[in-house]
Amino acid sequence: MLAAFLRTGVAALAILLYGCGASASSDLAAIERAKQSGRSVALEDGRTLFLRCTGKGSPTVLLESGYGATSQAWYAVQPALSRTTRVCSYDRAGSGFSSAGPEPRDGASIARDLDTALDAARIEGPFILVGHSAGGLYGRLFAARRAADMQGLVLLDPTVPRRAPPPPAPDGLEGLRGLARKCLAVSEMAPQPPLDDGRWSGCVGSNPDPWAAATVRRPDAWRAQISELDNLYGRTSEQVARIGAVLRPVPTYVFTASDTAAMAPKYGLDNPRSGLELQHEMIAGGSIEGSQQTILSSHLIMIDRPEVVIGAVEEMIRASRAGRPPAKLPPSELATPAEAGAFSAPEGDPLKAPDAPPAAPGLQP
Repeated sequence: MLAAFLRTGVAALAILLYGCGASASSDLAAIERAKQSGRSVALEDGRTLFLRCTGKGSPTVLLESGYGATSQAWYAVQPALSRTTRVCSYDRAGSGFSSAGPEPRDGASIARDLDTALDAARIEGPFILVGHSAGGLYGRLFAARRAADMQGLVLLDPTVPRRAPPPPAPDGLEGLRGLARKCLAVSEMAPQPPLDDGRWSGCVGSNPDPWAAATVRRPDAWRAQISELDNLYGRTSEQVARIGAVLRPVPTYVFTASDTAAMAPKYGLDNPRSGLELQHEMIAGGSIEGSQQTILSSHLIMIDRPEVVIGAVEEMIRASRAGRPPAKLPPSELATPAEAGAFSAPEGDPLKAPDAPPAAPGLQP
């Protein structure tokens, strides 16, 4: 079953990095036009982070992509939300049009980069943050840094933090890590093969968008991805666990994708529940105004169900502007009326291994 999870993860990685429904040419002119859609903001150490901010108004919505994805991942969401307020997506260090960052690329360094870039761009709170997959971990760490500015969190099939077994035991990330290492090796060839060469198989799609074309040839991009994976169930998970109750006042929506929930182990006798759903309910229950909903979708919720994401964020915006809590999410789209009820967050260690679902469903890009 784990092998199936990893195959799903690799397929999702290819879709997000090199598809995303875009049809732009990968030539230099297309890349240059893509750069014009945002701006590069200088950080204190001389690196730059590429921001794409659209729309006007407050609160500002921040979009944190999943593993391996760029700001292009939000193509179905950002334009609609921009009609309501200001929305900012960005390329993490080493991806898209952003400079590489120093290792380790753990959650704390990623959150610090975003924090610093917003200051440099003079983008002030309040904020609503939307995080997908591993971006849910990074987004929570950013939110903890800016807790006083946070008006809401919307987490899309977020990765569940957990402790990986010590090496050489597998951590569930071997498939994604192996692909990134293969792509790194190809990118370091001199001269590099053309993108239609079979050696790039799995690294680049048949019609890469400009962000992918700007990323795939960069060895530092693949090193950044490997470092993110190496730290995901180590430093990053421990950092998220240390947040404690800092985000308890922040309204939180957590969406679970039915496809990934179905792949996780089930717990309980009378009414078995997906382990991923239970972990996501725990995350939602960590907020005074938190709720969780399982929706019919693949892991790529912002692509499969953009209307759900847009609706949830717009409700967070309305609640922020009105000074009220956001409405609770409706029951699971998979639940029967008898199963729909109020959730009470279970007690316990958020990184406890027996409750953690397999790695791949919670960390695909």
